[in-house]
Amino acid sequence: MRTNFFQEGERGKLKPYFSFKLSPREIPDTPKPVPLYEIFVYSPRVEGVHLRGGKVARGGLRWSDRLEDYRTEVLGLVKAQQVKNAVIVPVGAKGGFVARGLTPGMSRDEIQEEGIACYRIFIRALLDITDNRTELGVQRPPLVVAKDDEDPYLVVAADKGTATFSDIANELAREYDFWLGDAFASGGSAGYDHKKMGITARGAWVSVQRHFRELGTDVQQTDFSVVGIGDMAGDVFGNGMLLSPHIRLQAAFNHLHIFIDPAPDAGSSFAERQRLFNLPRSNWSDYDPGLISAGGGVFARSAKSIPISPQVQAWLGIKAGQLAPNELISCLLRAPVDLLWNGGIGTYVKASSESHTDVGDKSNDMVRVNGSELRCKVIGEGGNLGMTQLARVEYGLAGGRSNTDFIDNAGGVDCSDHEVNIKILLNAVVERGDLTEKQRNILLEEMTESVARLVLQNNYRQVQAISLAEFQAEERSGEYRRFINNLEAAGKLNRELEFIPSDQELADRRVQGKGLTRPELAVLVSYSKAILKEELIDSDLGLDPHLAGAVATAFPGLLVERYREEVEEHRLRREIMCTQVANDIVNHMGFNFVPRQCKATGASVADVARAYTTVMSVYRVAESWDRIEALDYQVDAVVQKEMMQSLIRLVRRATRWLLRNRRHEMAPTRAIAEFADGVAQLHEALPHMLRGQAAEQYRSLSEHYQQAGVEPALAASVAGSLQGYTALGIIQAAHETEAPLLQVAELYFEMGERLELDWFGSLILTSKIENEWQALARDTYLEDLEWQQRTLAVGALRYMQRGDSLPQCLESWEQQQAPLLGRWRDMLTELHTTDAPDFAMFAVAIRELLDLAQSSLRT
Repeated sequence: MRTNFFQEGERGKLKPYFSFKLSPREIPDTPKPVPLYEIFVYSPRVEGVHLRGGKVARGGLRWSDRLEDYRTEVLGLVKAQQVKNAVIVPVGAKGGFVARGLTPGMSRDEIQEEGIACYRIFIRALLDITDNRTELGVQRPPLVVAKDDEDPYLVVAADKGTATFSDIANELAREYDFWLGDAFASGGSAGYDHKKMGITARGAWVSVQRHFRELGTDVQQTDFSVVGIGDMAGDVFGNGMLLSPHIRLQAAFNHLHIFIDPAPDAGSSFAERQRLFNLPRSNWSDYDPGLISAGGGVFARSAKSIPISPQVQAWLGIKAGQLAPNELISCLLRAPVDLLWNGGIGTYVKASSESHTDVGDKSNDMVRVNGSELRCKVIGEGGNLGMTQLARVEYGLAGGRSNTDFIDNAGGVDCSDHEVNIKILLNAVVERGDLTEKQRNILLEEMTESVARLVLQNNYRQVQAISLAEFQAEERSGEYRRFINNLEAAGKLNRELEFIPSDQELADRRVQGKGLTRPELAVLVSYSKAILKEELIDSDLGLDPHLAGAVATAFPGLLVERYREEVEEHRLRREIMCTQVANDIVNHMGFNFVPRQCKATGASVADVARAYTTVMSVYRVAESWDRIEALDYQVDAVVQKEMMQSLIRLVRRATRWLLRNRRHEMAPTRAIAEFADGVAQLHEALPHMLRGQAAEQYRSLSEHYQQAGVEPALAASVAGSLQGYTALGIIQAAHETEAPLLQVAELYFEMGERLELDWFGSLILTSKIENEWQALARDTYLEDLEWQQRTLAVGALRYMQRGDSLPQCLESWEQQQAPLLGRWRDMLTELHTTDAPDFAMFAVAIRELLDLAQSSLRT
């Protein structure tokens, strides 16, 4: 806890406020989500609160108009910020203040002046009780009673009402000589202007493109219809409605007007929206009426009623000749369009099971609709809190496509985090005299688009992770349910708070052929990233050279090229490394990969990360993944997901192999050096070595991909991943026997064909899993099968005489092992004639094979 005493301020006066900091987690019955810290600011002129989910946290400060319950508003926002920040280094934070001196008679300029004055007081109050970094180390602020640990990381960002206030905050940070300088508040005059970059809208548009691509539509090449919330002067709405020349904006509304264009021309309306975007303080009333199609117009929300033209009646499927403005907006929200684009403020959609009171946005009660009533195909949530989570789920269960606001509009906070981390690095270079502030600002501007590409790549991969999870949501429903239960049991997930369905609800959905919806999967993806990030930071992950390279991936290439040493020694390098690794794992492997590997092998989270990093490098998975992503709009999205699932299976099995066989020497750099060359050799030779069923599977899969439009080389490479994980064991066997690698591999695959081990493996792999124990058993059987096939190959090698051919070697081995081979073939006969072999039969068969493998080594 910290308390700020009244201090002498300017002109010898006492500062007209006080602030204190406490940890709500130590207070019983604190409303959830419980932040780590709360700073409360009070004065007769302004009240404010700042909530942080952890020591390294960030989020915007908003100028709230909810005088009586702004703390409740900020608490709800910090909950969304926690999951939104999963993709960046800091955890979630949020702040808000209210200006208590506003009166109804104030002009717009007077209101703005008072808001800025209150913002200044609020920022000063936060800095007054925040530690600072100096050359002497972390210093406590004067006249503050501090009973908590050192806590110098405080950053803020723009939010509702404070979009232009970043320079003010940074000015105060310099006044306090705060260590972050103008990295304290991102987006200032020497930072990245989010509206100019359009980064939040561009990030949300990545989600829109993904939704439509999976529906078979390219929105950059095909006209599509849109209803929007907002106006062209707004950052998210305005930028978003300029991201495709094929947008047919049929309607939009803000707090003043309703715009309707029943049959818009995509080209001319795009040009007019561009004009309005460039027009200062534009509104829908500025739209050229000559460009609006018959039956449309711009109508004031203050009107008593609005005439409904026959064109609008036909479009919306209504008969009313006139409607009140709020009634018309409700109809527009339910319009049959391709996209509903939310770029405004307010909650417009709830679930049928929710009341308007549950929503907590009284100003929009009269226009709000239910998720089940929506007729749009896709929702893009550029704005915050446009829908309740239950509304998203209801819409998703009805077939609609959406993510969540914290997924779609994460680009803004991601861009801010990049800015802060870059400034922390460059400010240190400026301080030592190797760069002037002017040169720093020029460099920041040069990197604008590079930063944007990093942010948009994060958006792309995160939405892709949700799609991959959705792709298997029904098939892996049991695994997902166990993941949820484990998080809940560990106290890391409040199921009720996050609106995650109960086990019974999940069972009911499974009967209906449905799984978790995208909005629910979005929560799990974000939670898993946040949890993994924290676990890695707290682990012994260390700075293996290969892992440390992850830090550079968070920065533009130009910066890494010029300041590689500074990047590697960044003040937040460990946090950045762990964040990058956590994001990479979940984006590629899904939210349950690490817990599943830990449980199956007993390995630590850090060892799983090390093994994963090794596998990704050894098999050059990232290169193949990038090539699959490059097929967007060239092949069906389902084919891309199938190919990615093949790579996921390879990484999962190879990671588990490393965790089992390199448990006490899990150093990525060393392991990569041991396996990379051998894997490359075997990858090239694999097509020629496969036999029987394995060869047929390979050919069939490769042809399937090629027929879908995939280039032959990539199709063959991904098809080979089905057997690719075996390379690690073959390399180890070659090393142990000092035999030629390709000879060992040839024996391995020949053994698989002669003993029908490939068929037996596929039988195990496709077995029905009803509980976690069976899942663990299946993985164990597959591991044992790989070990035994490798052991059989090594055993057969002992019969290889100088000049012997492979058939001669195997013939000698078979003669020696005839009795046990007979028993194994009898077992195969029984397995072939059984309609539904169960796990008991697998266990017995694996035991028989073990006897044969061990005998091969002994004889």
